[in-house]
Amino acid sequence: MRFDLITIFPEFFTGPLDHGIVRRAREAGIVQIHVQDLREFTKDRHKTVDDRPFGGGEGMVLKPEPLFEAVEKLLGQPVGDSTEKAQHPSGTAVVLLSAAGKLFTQETARRLAGLERIVMICGRYEGVDERVAEHLATDEISVGDYVLSGGELPAAIVLDAVTRLLPGALGNEASTENESFSKLNGDESVAAHSTSHLRKARVLLDYPHYTRPAEYRGWKVPEVLIGGHHAEVAKWRAQQAAEKTRRNRPDLLVS
Repeated sequence: MRFDLITIFPEFFTGPLDHGIVRRAREAGIVQIHVQDLREFTKDRHKTVDDRPFGGGEGMVLKPEPLFEAVEKLLGQPVGDSTEKAQHPSGTAVVLLSAAGKLFTQETARRLAGLERIVMICGRYEGVDERVAEHLATDEISVGDYVLSGGELPAAIVLDAVTRLLPGALGNEASTENESFSKLNGDESVAAHSTSHLRKARVLLDYPHYTRPAEYRGWKVPEVLIGGHHAEVAKWRAQQAAEKTRRNRPDLLVS
């Protein structure tokens, strides 16, 4: 898979892309990552990418021209206009990172992981010209109900979440199966082992994990995890995942 990151701060990605799973996936050829400086597509000597919004208001808004031209250059084809809308290449998504976008979820990550190429536009300032969201982006995504200074951090989050779902990225394809947000309501272990007093969940958080030593500062690892009874371990994990979901994310529980 190829990722293209459009930003006015290309140096931002020097650190996040050079560590862990993303670095290993790049070295293994599983992903290719290109960071594109948006200012290369400006026309004035000041390399201006933003302007004041029509109708007044605080702050500056990213202009449409450099963003459209950057995407067209990366995709190698026009993206259309009001008279003739062109289609993006098959298997390609153009993602605008925006506080006004749809919430990024594990299901979104899985959908994007099935593509061949993702172009991510890192928003800045007070927003992006709405014509980018309406006519250029295929997806407008937010990573949470809060406001950040720009889309670079969200882009790194999306890139990481998608990369780890690609075949070979983790080395063990089962590694993602039992993580938080990976089990939807109806999964056999969730449905069968949820405690009776809990409502069913659309998604369950991950179950608790323990490692050596078996006792640390007086806190002991639950006996069920040491006994070697796999069915009991599976039941305990499902119950604990349901309990943790109730404590930490009750919004995920079905009313």
